[in-house]
Amino acid sequence: MAWKLLRVEDVRVLIADDQKSVGTVLADLVTCCNHEVVEVVGSGLEAIQAYTRHRPDLVLMDYWMPKLNGVTACRNILSKNPGARIIMVSGWSPSDEACRSGAIGILPKPVHLARLEETLNEVARTILIEEVQAARF
Repeated sequence: MAWKLLRVEDVRVLIADDQKSVGTVLADLVTCCNHEVVEVVGSGLEAIQAYTRHRPDLVLMDYWMPKLNGVTACRNILSKNPGARIIMVSGWSPSDEACRSGAIGILPKPVHLARLEETLNEVARTILIEEVQAARF
């Protein structure tokens, strides 16, 4: 069986934020952490569509967005792919709704590089462990 060994730098990230400047900064930070940005979108609806197109390893999803908020988009993605990894990004304190969205975590805005890098590397380690366990069976 041929299988690719995941490196810490291999996390593919979709970013959803209605503020273009925030999405761009997040993309730059993800790239600085040696991970790949597959797309930056500006609404929850676009996030659902982009997730279907790219199947990223992780979605960084803004809580407040037009057309469809981050929590609703998160639930929609998870209903189609329960293994999806989504982290809510918000400048507001987490609400009960955000905590029950199914997201694996919440990053406060402004997002600090060290915290983002730690989060991305933890996701990479989790993916690696899951791949190794799946290869054993």
